[in-house]
Amino acid sequence: MVDEPEVSLSQEELEALCRASVCPVCDVHKAAEEIRLRALADTENVKKRLLRETEDLKKYAGESILADLLPVLDNLDLALAHTGNLDGACKNFVIGVDMTRKLFLDAVKGHGLIQVEALRGGEFNPEVHEAVGTVEDGELGDNRIAQVVQGGYTLKGRLLRPAKVMVAKR
Repeated sequence: MVDEPEVSLSQEELEALCRASVCPVCDVHKAAEEIRLRALADTENVKKRLLRETEDLKKYAGESILADLLPVLDNLDLALAHTGNLDGACKNFVIGVDMTRKLFLDAVKGHGLIQVEALRGGEFNPEVHEAVGTVEDGELGDNRIAQVVQGGYTLKGRLLRPAKVMVAKR
């Protein structure tokens, strides 16, 4: 028996020999290459989608908590709206409620909550305002905010709750 010399190939050389032995113009090879490329593209798309979803999850993680706290802010606003005919003894109480509201607003602003601009006479914008009714108002033109019923808020650019407003019509 004749001893044949031992052949040693690197992984790259072995892969090159395998590729050379498979017919590159063969339909099976083309189909396998298409499947491989499609799988690589799908994998990249999944990675990108998961990164985007993770970033959104981190960005809006406090959304439900902040949405649950909005009624507290609404009640503080409502309490301050009905302080017009109070006597002097209640002034300190009103100042305390106002300070509490400001502290609360500062705390939620730190988490990205911003009040939607809705002022009497301002332009009605259906993207951030919800019309709950119309009123005739000779002082204001059509499609202007006549009254703010409930404040609206955005969280880091996303509308959390639209401002509920009455819209002027002539």
